Amino acid sequence: MTLRIDDLWLAYGRHQALAGARLDCRRGELLCLLGPNGAGKSSLFRCILQLERHYRGTIAIDGLDLRRLRPEQLARQIAFIPQSHQPVFDYPVETVVLMGAAGGGGLFAKPGRRARDSAQRCLAELGIGHLAERSYARLSGGERQLALIARALAQETPFLVMDEPTANLDYGNQVRVMELVAELASRGYGVLMSTHNPEQAFLWAHRVAVLNGGRIVAAGLPQAILTESMMEELYRVKVRLVQVPHPESPGQSHALCLPDKAIRLRREQARCLTAVEAALGLAITETAPGMGCRP
Repeated sequence: MTLRIDDLWLAYGRHQALAGARLDCRRGELLCLLGPNGAGKSSLFRCILQLERHYRGTIAIDGLDLRRLRPEQLARQIAFIPQSHQPVFDYPVETVVLMGAAGGGGLFAKPGRRARDSAQRCLAELGIGHLAERSYARLSGGERQLALIARALAQETPFLVMDEPTANLDYGNQVRVMELVAELASRGYGVLMSTHNPEQAFLWAHRVAVLNGGRIVAAGLPQAILTESMMEELYRVKVRLVQVPHPESPGQSHALCLPDKAIRLRREQARCLTAVEAALGLAITETAPGMGCRP
């Protein structure tokens, strides 16, 4: 099963948001979408979710044009996790997740036992079962994001569209969520996820796609696509890709993307340390977060 975007064009007045974008996301893969602010990522997602319908081109799942689907039918195919969400009503967290479990039903459908079990399972899976009765509006930003992911999982769709799902999370939750996202792909979900973090693509994505100027300018394996020149073109800052050996797989490595200025600064610090050590006869060692010395 494949979500395919073919020759997609979208304009807001004179502004061309998408210009012939082509992309496909298959079940069982995590596809990371990268691009600078204003590249068209949000517009692309809005078209996939049929929030924008005046686009030209085709968005289809296994040949079925999404324009032909009623909202409840679309809700059985694609679940969306936004970057942030401001609640209108003060629902309990479990009720918010239930909205996903009942998303494919009719307008007046009530969630049954299966939907409630699914909501509780998804909350537990993300480690937030204890928040079920808590007010959604009073959650922290990170907790609210986890609840949104639980809501999408409860929807039980073949495809997940995620708009920077770790943007509001602390580092530990970022790692846990990315591990969960990768696991979801391994279970057979098709995951299309936007990110501004190249390391997430290097560590977890099966493929990456680069959106710039409303076009998909490159797509493929992260190591092949996310080169230093590509990153510099996208983000207009010089970077260096550093290969880090994999601790559990001899001979394998993964890339880290670092600002070139930071690397040059560290080299300058190292030269200064060597000079001070030679002048004072001290063995100087770096300690985190600062520096220390011993005679």
